[in-house]
Amino acid sequence: MASSLTCTGMIWALLSFLCAATSCVGFFMPYWLWGSQLGKPVSFGTFRRCSYPVQDESRQMMVMVEECGRYASFQGIPSTEWRICTIVTGLGCGLLLLVALTALMGCCVSELISRTVGRVAGGIQFLGGLLIGSGCALYPLGWDSEEVRQTCGYISGQFDLGKCEIGWAYYCTGAGAAAAMLLCTWLACFSGKKQKHYPY
Repeated sequence: MASSLTCTGMIWALLSFLCAATSCVGFFMPYWLWGSQLGKPVSFGTFRRCSYPVQDESRQMMVMVEECGRYASFQGIPSTEWRICTIVTGLGCGLLLLVALTALMGCCVSELISRTVGRVAGGIQFLGGLLIGSGCALYPLGWDSEEVRQTCGYISGQFDLGKCEIGWAYYCTGAGAAAAMLLCTWLACFSGKKQKHYPY
């Protein structure tokens, strides 16, 4: 099977896939922020949450339901900043996945990735990483929402965690984006083979 990638391009394809997968897994997982409520661990993502309080009618008290899920609607996401973060980070992850899958196809298909296509793909990766980085920067602006304040001891605010901690998924998402922006964008410039010019 012929490849349209150089040796550097093969490394770029593999690294692009790893960066995209890391960012996408981090984005999907509801472990961006850790805290506790009613003695139970609680975690938040941009559009998902684990453990939430409900009113127990039989005992006339609040109890924690220990399961993970998405918010019922887009408007159910606790803050406007988190809604924007969800859109921006999702778009960035989509771009990284698109380039990663194209790069992997370039390992098997000849003349798919030229030097120009590689450079354009690197630019798209830079944009995807920038979008994800923007989403990660926006996320702390939503820490002053009522749901987060209930979990973080009513002392949290924008860029102030209160009693909560940043979770592994936040770091995972940001690390994948940073590697895509810094490393993959640079490797993409050397990924494609010089195209042959046919006499006809």
